[in-house]
Amino acid sequence: MPTKEFKFERSSGVLLHPTCLPGADGIGDLGQGAFRFVDWLNQHGQSLWQVLPLGPTSFGDSPYQTLSAFAGNPLLISLEKLVDDGWLSVDFLADRPDFDDDRVEFGPVIEWKFAALKKAWLVFQETAAASDRARLEDYRQQNSEWLEDFALFMALKNDFDGKPWNQWDSSLVIRESLALDEARLRLSNPIASFVFVQWLFHEQWQQLRSYAAAKAVRLVGDLPIFVAYDSSDVWANPQYFQLADDGRPTHVAGVPPDYFSKTGQLWGNPLYDWSALEQDSYRWWIARLRGCLEQCDVVRIDHFRGFAGYWEIPADEKTAVNGVWKQGPGASFFEALQEAFGKNLPVIAEDLGVITSDVVKLRDQFNLPGMKVLQFAFSGPENVFLPHEYQPNCVVYSGTHDNDPTMGWWNHLTDATCRDLVARYNGHPVEEPNWTLLRMGMLSCAHTFIATMQDVLGLGREARMNLPGEGKGNWNWRMPADAFIHPAGERLAQLTWLARRKPDQKLSAPSEPEFTLTTPKETS
Repeated sequence: MPTKEFKFERSSGVLLHPTCLPGADGIGDLGQGAFRFVDWLNQHGQSLWQVLPLGPTSFGDSPYQTLSAFAGNPLLISLEKLVDDGWLSVDFLADRPDFDDDRVEFGPVIEWKFAALKKAWLVFQETAAASDRARLEDYRQQNSEWLEDFALFMALKNDFDGKPWNQWDSSLVIRESLALDEARLRLSNPIASFVFVQWLFHEQWQQLRSYAAAKAVRLVGDLPIFVAYDSSDVWANPQYFQLADDGRPTHVAGVPPDYFSKTGQLWGNPLYDWSALEQDSYRWWIARLRGCLEQCDVVRIDHFRGFAGYWEIPADEKTAVNGVWKQGPGASFFEALQEAFGKNLPVIAEDLGVITSDVVKLRDQFNLPGMKVLQFAFSGPENVFLPHEYQPNCVVYSGTHDNDPTMGWWNHLTDATCRDLVARYNGHPVEEPNWTLLRMGMLSCAHTFIATMQDVLGLGREARMNLPGEGKGNWNWRMPADAFIHPAGERLAQLTWLARRKPDQKLSAPSEPEFTLTTPKETS
C-alpha cells in the first residue's frame, strides 16, 4: 500500500506487458530485459510503465482470465535470476529449447518454465540456508489470507488432472472442513512448492519495482473488474458470488447487444453478490486492490461501468441477449476504498464503450480519471475522444491491447472520411499515422499520456496483442531486441520534452527539427 496519497502529474509512458520483452526463455520475464526496459523509459523521458494483469494465466493464455486475482504469473519468473540466487545451475539453462524470438509459443514455454521451477524447488529443499527458509516462511505468513487457499487450489487442480474446481469431489467443491484438512496433509509438499513459486515471483517483482522507483518510473497495473470462475478466488469465497448450492454460477457477466454485436458479448465470468460484499465492508475487494498496489503505483480498473450498473445474464444462456441491467455497488464501494487508501484513489477508470450518465457521475464524484483512445476519435468533428474535448483529469492512449497498432488500424481503414478528418484536424497530410496520434496525445491537456510500444516502433497488424472474440493466437507478440536502440526512442524523448511531460528531463531542443518553419514575407 502506498505510504502517501497518490497524485497524478503531467507525465507520459508506455504500455508493454512483460511477456512481450525480449529474452532467451521464449517469453519476456522479470530479468535483464525488464531492467533494460526501465532504463530505456528513463533515458527517453518516460515516467510510467503500464502492464496488463500479472496473474497466473490458464486456458487461452489471457491475462484477463487468471487462476487468482492475487497471485503472480510463474511464467514471468526469470530463470537467469534463479541461477544468480543459486536455485538453478548454468548447466540446466544450457539445455533450454530453441525458442522463437518473435512470438510466445505458450505450450513449449509452459513445459520448459514449469520444469525449471520444479527443479528450483528441489534445489531449494536440499540446499537453502536457514535465512532463505526464514524469508520464505515470513512471506507465507504475511500473505496467508490468500496464499494458502491459492496453493491448495493449485495442488488440488493438479491432483484432479487440471479439471475446473466444480468437477472435483463434492466434499471439496463445497469445502467441507475434514476434506480440506485431509487434502492439506496429503498434498503438503505440492502446496509448499506453489508457495515457493509465488515467493520467487514476489522477490523478483519487488526488485524490479524498487529499480523502477530509483529511476523515477512509476508502474501502472491493470485490474479486471471480474474474476475467472475457475479460480481460487471463487472456490475459496463462494459467498461473494452468485452461485448455486453446487457451486455453479446462477448468472454471468457480459454486455448487451450493440452496434458491434447483435447478440452482445457473453463473457461467462461469475457475477458478484454485491450485498454480501457490502455487508463484509468490501473486505475482499480492498484486499485485492491492496495486493495490486503492493505491485504497482496506480491501477487501471477494467470495465468501470460495472460499478454503476452491470448486465446480468442467466448462466444457461448461449448469448448475452436475454440479460437485464442491475444496479452496481455505486458510491458505497468507492467510499470504502477511500477509507482504506485515502481520498485521492490511485485508480484509472476504464470508461470506454457505451457510457451512461450514472457512470460519468460515479467517476466524477470520486475524481477518477477516465480513458481517451485516439483511434476512436475520428468518426466526426464532435467526437468526445478528440483532444479539444478533453479535461485535464484523464488518461489518453494511442491505442490499447485490444486495438490494432495504429499503423495496422490506418492501413486497414475502409472509411476515407476518417483519414480525411485526421488530416484536417492536424492541418497537414498524414505521412506517419502513428506519430500523428502520438503527437496529438502527448501535446493534449490530459495529465497522462500512454503510448503502446507497437506505436512507438511504428509496427502494424502483425504486432497486435489481442483480437477480442478470437480464442486463439492472442497475447503472443514479442518486442524485437533491437527496439532498445531504435531511433524512435530519441524521437519519443524529444516529443516528451516538447510537451513538458517530464519537467526535469535533461534534454535540449532537437538539433535537427522535424520540419522547418517559414516566415511570411513582409509587404510594403
